[in-house]
Amino acid sequence: MSFSSEVKEELDKHIGSSRHCQLAELAAIVFMVGSIEIKDGRACRLSLQTDNPMVFRKFFTIIRKAFNIRNSIPQNGHELKPVVEDTALIEDLLKAIKIMDSDGNIKDLTEGINPMVTKNSCCKRAFLRDSFLCVGSISDPNKGYHLEFDCSLEVQALFLQSLIESFDIEAKIVRRKKYYVLYVKEGAGIVDLLNIMEAPVSLMNLENLRIVKEMRNSINRRVNCEVANITKTVNAATKQIEDITYIKDHYGFNKLQESLRQMAEVRLEHPDATLLELGTYLDPPVGKSGVNHRLRKLSELADKIRS
Repeated sequence: MSFSSEVKEELDKHIGSSRHCQLAELAAIVFMVGSIEIKDGRACRLSLQTDNPMVFRKFFTIIRKAFNIRNSIPQNGHELKPVVEDTALIEDLLKAIKIMDSDGNIKDLTEGINPMVTKNSCCKRAFLRDSFLCVGSISDPNKGYHLEFDCSLEVQALFLQSLIESFDIEAKIVRRKKYYVLYVKEGAGIVDLLNIMEAPVSLMNLENLRIVKEMRNSINRRVNCEVANITKTVNAATKQIEDITYIKDHYGFNKLQESLRQMAEVRLEHPDATLLELGTYLDPPVGKSGVNHRLRKLSELADKIRS
């Protein structure tokens, strides 16, 4: 099972305990994937345009809770049908989520959702939770961090963006073919959003993966740094030995002042030693900066001889 599916399964099981949060969840489902058919001025059919059975199963579960319905929900064999054809129930639902006013006028979904539906912070969380269940996805965190909502309408993406940014999480919108894609890319932002949507298990799984990934990256950076330093040291030592050998063959150590002659001989005797170690072999011992200074003098001399 993909990480995205795991997140949705967890969100599917979470239903708000208060009625206003339940209505926010219903509003999210209707707004994101709902379609209302009107006949003779009345809403006669409400259908959900989704292939995800979790969405309409949760939709009808919340309807039972929010409207205290005891009778059976429409089914096709053993499966729920993603359709409501009870006009009275549809109108009660649309009024509750403020898509229909008291006079029976139905607001077009392209006009957006009444902000009163998500005026409470808990209702914002509920709305985002079921919006993700309908149109959300999240990438495999082992490969990268990316969470998105694929919205059919720009107004949907803009509304979700306003909710997410109200929790101080950066979310951006991009047009991709026929969709308006709202996305969060930073790992920390995705963790915060999972927390807001109340998916603690998925959040912990993602955090654990992030910790392991950060540790692995940190180790790799340290190893790369060590390798780079070793390579730099080896290259420098190789160049020093080449210069000293050239001086020996074309100039002679007997022409060098004592400090440089001793330095040249010690370097040839200890080709793998560090500058600090080389200093201990000199008589008297010299510090790292002193060794570096003498080796630089020898390199300059080799360059003069070559030219």
